[in-house]
Amino acid sequence: MASPSLAASTRWNALAAEALARPLSPFQVLPDRVILVDVANQKLALLVEGQIFVEYPVSTAYLGVGGMSGSHRTPPGWHRVHARIGARATPGTQFVSREPTGRIWNGEAESEDLILTRILTLDGLEPGVNRGEGFDSLERYIYIHATNHEAAVGQPASHGCIRMRGADCMALFDRVREGDAVVVVGEGAAAAAGTATTAAAASSEKPAIPDPRGAGRFHYAGLGGSGMSALAQFQVMLGGKASGSDRAFDRGERPEAREQLERLGIAIMPQDGSGLNDACAALVVSTAVESEVPDVSAARERHVPMVHRSELLAHFVDGFRTLAITGTSGKSTVVAMVFEMLRGAARKPSVITGGDLMALQAEGLWGNAWYGGSDLLVVEADESDGSVVRYRPAVGVVLNLQRDHKEPEVVGRMFARFREQVREAFVVGEDDNLESLSPGARVFGFGPRATVRGERVELGPASSTFEVSGVRFTLPVPGEHNVLNALAAIAACIAVGVPLAELVAPLADFRGVGRRFQSAGIARGVEVIDDFAHNAAKIAAAIRTAQGRARRVLAVYQPHGYGPTRFLWRDFVDTFSTELHPDDRLWMLEVFYAGGTAQRDFSSADIIADIAARGTHAEFAASREALISRITAEAREGDVVLVMGARDPSLSGLARQIVAALAQTAPGAGRS
Repeated sequence: MASPSLAASTRWNALAAEALARPLSPFQVLPDRVILVDVANQKLALLVEGQIFVEYPVSTAYLGVGGMSGSHRTPPGWHRVHARIGARATPGTQFVSREPTGRIWNGEAESEDLILTRILTLDGLEPGVNRGEGFDSLERYIYIHATNHEAAVGQPASHGCIRMRGADCMALFDRVREGDAVVVVGEGAAAAAGTATTAAAASSEKPAIPDPRGAGRFHYAGLGGSGMSALAQFQVMLGGKASGSDRAFDRGERPEAREQLERLGIAIMPQDGSGLNDACAALVVSTAVESEVPDVSAARERHVPMVHRSELLAHFVDGFRTLAITGTSGKSTVVAMVFEMLRGAARKPSVITGGDLMALQAEGLWGNAWYGGSDLLVVEADESDGSVVRYRPAVGVVLNLQRDHKEPEVVGRMFARFREQVREAFVVGEDDNLESLSPGARVFGFGPRATVRGERVELGPASSTFEVSGVRFTLPVPGEHNVLNALAAIAACIAVGVPLAELVAPLADFRGVGRRFQSAGIARGVEVIDDFAHNAAKIAAAIRTAQGRARRVLAVYQPHGYGPTRFLWRDFVDTFSTELHPDDRLWMLEVFYAGGTAQRDFSSADIIADIAARGTHAEFAASREALISRITAEAREGDVVLVMGARDPSLSGLARQIVAALAQTAPGAGRS
């Protein structure tokens, strides 16, 4: 590449001075070798002994700069090159989780953003900006890497990484060493003016968001998702204006969901960028929205602010007396319980959640959002994408800590940060791995450490009863895990001043959450249950609850995603082998694949082989048709068919298909 011009050299020197002036800069003088990333101009330069050696165009995040986990922004400030990956790989080699997949990209059209050719991983050096719990660049998997979307290089287009053209990335890789300094600068107005940013500003912890209740309209890309639709509904319920687009709506799919949104005044537009006109105040996006979606391209062209879903939720959390519920299991159920108890106690709460509350669905709503009129708001705080650390609620609730999307120690650090940010009261489960969070907290459970303790518990096949401080409660959903969920919800309601006695009647009327042990129907004396269970703890809880009301459990499970399934493989084997009784049965469908670059190098049949080797009656279901045929042949009166899995919206339909097939066949039909 040609040497930079005098103007460019002046710009790079100014940025280098700005980088040294950062409050948390680890350097007083410029290192001998440093990679400078100029966000404002979407360029990267390698400086050697203070001189500009080479310069390349790059793409940083289309959402801008920010260090917070879950923000999908490029982390600012000083880093070092942690590792060089792919030194001898063929150009175009595709990587997943920093490992080569064996596939080579040869220039063909591909909507997914591929990680190609070479990877430079980045280790942050500024605590609270790009290093430490909730900000760590390494844990966020922030790389410098080559991309297949070379035409977009030179403009913000990534989900957080620094993307380059393949040839440029190879040339830079060959010139870089592990330990070389990297600094991301030029990210804001203050930086452009040559003034030092503060650590808080550099982290972009609280990005400026237009007023959701103002005159401007927010446009939601991917409006059909549960998280996006909840925010859009809540915004219009507050008096704001919202529109949105979704590829499913463009294809004519999900007409009921579309009608529910339109009834609230949310305009549905094609996902072609037409929603980003002059009346649009902000584009709301999520991780699932690719940078090449026309709405995103239009927002960049028209300079419409882009807001990540978790940022908007954090904005609402700050504006209310919020109760935020997190944990690796039970979040949606506890959110629903807290909301319904506060509502039943005439506290007029609001709710934003990922589950569908059946009480709200009975009122003709989608079920995942409601504005009640008071300052109380109940939200589901997600740990799977790290966004839980963004929230500063009045009341924080941590239910449990199990192995799910990440290792427990990683999630545990997120929960510790979340606990530090709670403004009024903290509620936590009594599990041993949460004990470090319990000092000064309300602890719920059954044991001696619990301050909100469930006693005289009686578990039934369809409901349970228990006492808290002498007050008797009835819970109209089954399972010991749901009693624990109710104790957490009671503790949260007490934290905002609701007396125990006022919670009894609302809990007895609890309507539940869609796909949380939801009956799809009964035929031939066989009940079919639809459940969202997808990690070891949730699967175990669902199986135990089904065993409490069945002669046998005929379990069906569909894993979702090759990465999560690979991560939980041994957990699945141990759980199904341990929890299923000798007469129970298991069928496992193929891994649900929603597209993307996942390495599909195994089958559910491989997991089934490991489970069967432990002596469990387990079969691989090669198709849904074959599965339904096997179940109708096997099922007997008194059995429960338990359909489990997440993400795939057609699983509820599968449960209903099983009910219909049972109704159309005679008992024992086809049994050998």
